[in-house]
Amino acid sequence: MQSPILVQSEVGRLKTVLVHRPGAELENLMPEYMARQLFDDIPYLVHAREEHDVFAKTLKDCGVEVLYLEDLLKEAVQSASCRDELVWEYIREANISIAGAEQAISEYLSDMSLDDLISTMGGGIRKSQLNAGIKMHLVDYIDDAYPFYVDPMPNLYFTRDPFANVGTGVLISRMQNEVRQRETLFAKYIFKYHPVYKWVRKWHDRSDIHNIEGGDCLVLNSSTLAIGISERTSPQAIELVANRLISPQTGITRVIAINIPKVRAFMHLDTVMTMVDVDTFVVHPNIWHNLRCFSLTKVDDKLVINEARESFVDLMKDVLGKDEINLIECGGGGVIDAAREQWNDGANTLAVAPGEVITYSRNYVTNRILREKGFTVHEIPSAELSRGRGGPRCMSMPFVRESIED
Repeated sequence: MQSPILVQSEVGRLKTVLVHRPGAELENLMPEYMARQLFDDIPYLVHAREEHDVFAKTLKDCGVEVLYLEDLLKEAVQSASCRDELVWEYIREANISIAGAEQAISEYLSDMSLDDLISTMGGGIRKSQLNAGIKMHLVDYIDDAYPFYVDPMPNLYFTRDPFANVGTGVLISRMQNEVRQRETLFAKYIFKYHPVYKWVRKWHDRSDIHNIEGGDCLVLNSSTLAIGISERTSPQAIELVANRLISPQTGITRVIAINIPKVRAFMHLDTVMTMVDVDTFVVHPNIWHNLRCFSLTKVDDKLVINEARESFVDLMKDVLGKDEINLIECGGGGVIDAAREQWNDGANTLAVAPGEVITYSRNYVTNRILREKGFTVHEIPSAELSRGRGGPRCMSMPFVRESIED
């Protein structure tokens, strides 16, 4: 059976991609809890949806099939038993603090249509949506100031992070932050029950004990995966994934681990570096000079780890088989422009083909440089989408790319 997943590069022509149109989860963001929800500001949902619709249309205009997360999940949980299983697992992982509310929440969700159920799961459940004001337990009196039974998942539109497709398989994340951990529940049910995707092989599962997120995974080519050692991906997880991935069956011979600063501005590898052509990266100017990189390979089926002695550029020449590697510095390398455009995800580009990218229009310095170097640049608006600190790559999960090695 041919796999419905095929991702062997970052830049092969994009054929199929998964996205999530922002929903009610953004309207459950509150100033008091923004840090907990990993937001620095509150997007306006109406305009965020308009911007996301432009993103989806841009993808379609580039010939890309656009799949929606909620559609795949709906197709995966058609049976009553699957739906019940999802509801109860969702409730167990919601960390509900109100004793005795679990059954009420189950009944509340069970009365919904499948469309409303999936939307509500992402949006969270306000106390006002159930029996507001009824206090049955002591904790109801103590914790009555907190307005939610179940927190929203406002980061859902960053579909790159809950899982990553590598080769013909999927790496389901274990997310670092509690607010995002339930996002991978949707991936679990898609890759467990969906009639098309339930056969896909898993390189990592949400039940694994070490944290790894899709934004740290860059598929350099059919034989090499780069993974960032970041604020949200641990070296233990990278070693675990390397052990599973490197084999004659997968064709992957090497995993490159790239150590990046453990700060929010550089939360994932793809916030400081993305590939835009077979020999070109957009990079944060203050980071690539001193990157520590490690090569994980196998000898006699045992994992071998070596710190790379060459520079990042020379390492990429070797990995990609190129005589030259081009680095385009976000913001043109200027101190002010680079800092501003890095904050607005200027390095988080989505390649739809070699030398053809989708970017945020606000990063005009980086976009101008890309065009000067011959790139086709499709700009999308981002006044609201960018408030979540993620760019076009963050908002997309490729399912199929054409080969660049034919």
